[in-house]
Amino acid sequence: MMRRNGRILLFFGLLFGGVLAIGAAFSGSLLVAAGSWGLCFQDEGEPPVGNTSQTVLREYQAAYVGDPDEPVIYLTFDAGYENGCTAQILDVLQAHQVPATFFLVGNYLEQNPELVRRMADEGHTVGNHTWSHGDMSSIADPADFRSELERVEAAYEATTGREMEKYYRPPRGIYNEANLAMARELGYRTVFWSLAYVDWERDDQPTAEEAFAKLLPRIHNGAVVLLHSTSTTNAAILDELLTRWEEMGYTFAPISQLFADFDSPAGTNSGDTHIME
Repeated sequence: MMRRNGRILLFFGLLFGGVLAIGAAFSGSLLVAAGSWGLCFQDEGEPPVGNTSQTVLREYQAAYVGDPDEPVIYLTFDAGYENGCTAQILDVLQAHQVPATFFLVGNYLEQNPELVRRMADEGHTVGNHTWSHGDMSSIADPADFRSELERVEAAYEATTGREMEKYYRPPRGIYNEANLAMARELGYRTVFWSLAYVDWERDDQPTAEEAFAKLLPRIHNGAVVLLHSTSTTNAAILDELLTRWEEMGYTFAPISQLFADFDSPAGTNSGDTHIME
């Protein structure tokens, strides 16, 4: 248990805000230096507070949560590699008629063309998770930043014959103001998240009970949920998870709706960032 807790703290220290706690105040302005996307959960069932406000993010065509008055969930999956789970995930999504967004990296597109085509054919959005899944905040040259995204675009078009929709998720949530501006200039909308949990360790997957303990109490209106499609736990629980969310009154929408409702008030910027357990 202590070993697992240590990994949880380490992960969320990197992924959900620990990096930016060094030398940066929770002020609501974007960081010029590199930082990680961070969340503060205040009340169960309520949207968390991000370490950058929705108002500021909108200036860069970025968002992390939808309308707090609408019981809508935006389901997203990050896919760095294929672990034999995606077909089952797609089966469940199809059975529930739930749209999802899959953020793919370069090697996934190269190695799994059939699954990528299935995502597109079944009406899911395929987003850009960069070619190499590196620290994009370390890229200062706009040409290099553009290359990371355009290589994914080209591979997707070659695989599916379709133009990639321009939704971008920074690898590991690491970003800075320059990154968001570069993505905006390329026509991208940056998608952060308002709910995630430790689901990515191949050899130490959470139990179903552990997953539900995170994903049920913290679900909220307008939630942008980040799951990893590599997770055997996610594949195993997804049917029940979607059923339970539906029983709670939630519906599901494509990521495009998150930005269609872009001008709706969604989130504030008060409180302190903390490491989420």
